[in-house]
Amino acid sequence: SLAAFSNCGHPCVMTQPRSAPDAVVLGARQSKITRTFVIEFMAQAKKKKTNRWVAKVKTDSTHPEKGLFTKSASTIARELASTKVSPKGPSSGMRMLTYFINRGGRGLSAARRAELEEAKILLSKRIKNAKKSSARRKAA
Repeated sequence: SLAAFSNCGHPCVMTQPRSAPDAVVLGARQSKITRTFVIEFMAQAKKKKTNRWVAKVKTDSTHPEKGLFTKSASTIARELASTKVSPKGPSSGMRMLTYFINRGGRGLSAARRAELEEAKILLSKRIKNAKKSSARRKAA
């Protein structure tokens, strides 16, 4: 019923409840209008403002070549782990990959997102192996 939405503040909502004779005369038309309004109102309520912090980030710590993130997962992981692309190490490359996935948001296709997530897994393995070898060198 429209009564549930009458005090919500939306300009399309009638603040005056209909009298019983009006409701009888309108009949099915009233219920169709009400259903349409409720659907539109709920769609607007679901839209939420998002804080797009990722659009404001400016960094110069990694230098990936153009089109790197359109390649295979293994290529992405290998390139982001290299010191040419990530002079501060592979962890910097991991942050760049995560940033790219967040920046892409809903615009990434499911296949592309899956490929990028696979690249994250491969890159995290490279980071783990690099830390192990670093620890072994320190111990020796």
